[in-house]
Amino acid sequence: MGCAHGKCCGRYPSSSDGDIRDFRDSGIRNSNNVHVLGNHRHTHTERSLEFAPVPSHNFHLEFSVLTQRGYYPDSPEKENQDSFCIKTQVQGNPNLHFFGVFDGHGQFGTQCSNFVKDRLIEILSEDPALLVDPVKAYNSAVLATNSELHSSEIDDSMSGTTAITVLVCGDTLYVANVGDSRAVIAFKSGNRVVAEDLSRDQTPFRKDEYERVKLCGARVLTVDQVEGYKDPDIQSWGDEESAGNDPPRLWVQNGMYPGTAFSRSVGDSTAEKIGVIAVPEVTVVQLTPNHLFFVIASDGIFEFLSSEAVVNMVVRYTDPQEACAAIARESYRLWLEHENRTDDITIIIVHIKDLSNTTGKGSANPSGGSEVYRSVRSNFSESHSHQFNFPTERNPACVAPSPTHSRSLET
Repeated sequence: MGCAHGKCCGRYPSSSDGDIRDFRDSGIRNSNNVHVLGNHRHTHTERSLEFAPVPSHNFHLEFSVLTQRGYYPDSPEKENQDSFCIKTQVQGNPNLHFFGVFDGHGQFGTQCSNFVKDRLIEILSEDPALLVDPVKAYNSAVLATNSELHSSEIDDSMSGTTAITVLVCGDTLYVANVGDSRAVIAFKSGNRVVAEDLSRDQTPFRKDEYERVKLCGARVLTVDQVEGYKDPDIQSWGDEESAGNDPPRLWVQNGMYPGTAFSRSVGDSTAEKIGVIAVPEVTVVQLTPNHLFFVIASDGIFEFLSSEAVVNMVVRYTDPQEACAAIARESYRLWLEHENRTDDITIIIVHIKDLSNTTGKGSANPSGGSEVYRSVRSNFSESHSHQFNFPTERNPACVAPSPTHSRSLET
């Protein structure tokens, strides 16, 4: 059975050449002020610079989005399996805005991506408790979407999607992550602009995720290990950069499937039996005037670009539309420098403009944050290249409960 992830089990010889063509499309907008992408083949789709005010705190957002179908020489008709959703004024609230990127994988990844893109925001928009408890609403919405996908006409047995979303609620961000796409925020620290990850890739490289899926019955092996070329008893693979094209994957005990390189997703009903869950990790950040912008992107961007590199590129451009295009070009170039194909690429850049009256502590090294902040974010001992706090798994159960709280938000 085939791979269930865009990082296919096959090997890709290095190549630096490719017929890279730039196809542009204006994109489409459906009702209810939701921007949607139709996953057209061979297209490069971007939105022009757009704006969303946040009157409760006297600032506004400036944003743009771009998606680029991957270059697949062996599958010239393969669709762009990425999709995105931007909805301003959720529930008619001028202070509530939603941004999401969904990276489909597997034979029916396009259908899964589009299904989740549509249903997740619909369920959130219909939840009367969204402002009372955004974290609980997020968990309920993602799990409900996952259940509906299982019950739909889409065959998600070996297909699914990641989901990285940001809900702007007044001066607070709620970041929900399922999978290995990523959200990053930039803030000013002295004369520097620093990148802080708002999500952590959910893969077997993470000790907590590795232990959780093992308890659920998964074999965790690279392709070389499962095929007998390397010792399967070696359960250490370094990090994502050193593992290259052969990362650890999840397999059933007596089969060569599903081979997922991630430990959480929406869909993937077969992989769900060995611990791949749709429970999101939710990060809460209170914005300050030092926060400049945030980026949401599929792993097509972050495969060869670090969070810091992406933030540094955004800083060079005043227009997020130009920054989206520059980062997509660089990602495309790096893919073809290392492999003979590229992944689909989707990126949303949101600038935070004129925020000056926030009284919160901010997200960098918080001290004594709100109850919401403490319940969702906790110290993570394995520091990254920038020393910040990251969300961590609360327990190693197959389906770990996510934290809830009772704080009401007045937006």
